[in-house]
Amino acid sequence: MSPSTSRNDLRNQILRLQSANRSTFDSVALDVFRYQANFNPLYRTYLQHRKVEPEKIRTIDQIPFLPIGFFKQHPVLTHSEEMKEPLTDKLLTFESSGTTGAVTSRHYVPDPAWYDTVSQQIFEQVYGPLNRFHILALLPSYLERNNSSLVYMVQRFIEKSDSDSSGFFLRNTDDLTATLQQLAASPEPNRKVLLIGVTFGLLDWAESDTDFSFLKQIPELIIMETGGMKGRRQELLREEVHDLLKNRLGVAAIHSEYGMTELLSQAYSTGAGIFRAPPTLRILLRDVNDPFCIYPFPDQTAASGRRVRLTGGINVIDLANLDSCSFIETQDLGQYEKGTPDAFRVIGRFDNSDIRGCNLMVL
Repeated sequence: MSPSTSRNDLRNQILRLQSANRSTFDSVALDVFRYQANFNPLYRTYLQHRKVEPEKIRTIDQIPFLPIGFFKQHPVLTHSEEMKEPLTDKLLTFESSGTTGAVTSRHYVPDPAWYDTVSQQIFEQVYGPLNRFHILALLPSYLERNNSSLVYMVQRFIEKSDSDSSGFFLRNTDDLTATLQQLAASPEPNRKVLLIGVTFGLLDWAESDTDFSFLKQIPELIIMETGGMKGRRQELLREEVHDLLKNRLGVAAIHSEYGMTELLSQAYSTGAGIFRAPPTLRILLRDVNDPFCIYPFPDQTAASGRRVRLTGGINVIDLANLDSCSFIETQDLGQYEKGTPDAFRVIGRFDNSDIRGCNLMVL
């Protein structure tokens, strides 16, 4: 099988994945690992320094995870020998937010259509077709940048919604309120309303003098926070943010999106801060003091008989990162959610990690 065919075959396998089939995910993940160990120069070098022999890796918890900081210092790209090596200045490039002068992460995307396909599939698996939504985006800090993966994704969602009411709102919350009032006055029975916003933007809007009682006339309103105060407000626990928003806006639950510049998959929470990993994503927790020690899943019994640890650093297997690196050691702290396969919580960041505009609250 040629390298290019192998890549196409991997793409097809990834798109066919189902959340409930863990063994199939493991098999595809191992194939992706071998592909990237062969065709990603940076990852291959990292494995060599770790003295890892890819052919001896048999299970996903044996796969080395690339520290996320490599995205700040190096191009992280996978390309087979039969594919022309991409020029980074010609690629779609997503860049993380950061303080002025800070080194930011860059994620090069040779195949934007792949990102479009994966992100739409993940969203629709949770919420239904995009053309059944009005999508209102309150993302002021992200819109001020021209290379945000979140803005790129939401822009595609807005286009797919095919709604005249869909759109971005920079700081014009009066227009946002007016649009929602129009949707409340003339609801469309076959359309839901999604308001997706950065946390500080939603809080500023919710704490305004607006009377939000009209929102009760939008029965299928979904309010989704993407996290991040970005230095605009005091950091709060996610639970505190959700309580404030629910009380002010009169909704039963606040939804959340978990994603980052370095990942092409997203996880969604439909309430209570519990995220469900999509079929393309797997969360593994590592010991906070030993990055090479992976905790077993809650439904697994460790061979040593030790008790399962439920809190640790988040390692991510993102199979959508086929053209970069699918095995990322993040600086996030998380917990497995007991009794729910592929469910997890994000509870904070390591103390020495950068403060960035990502989807996290403080401990």
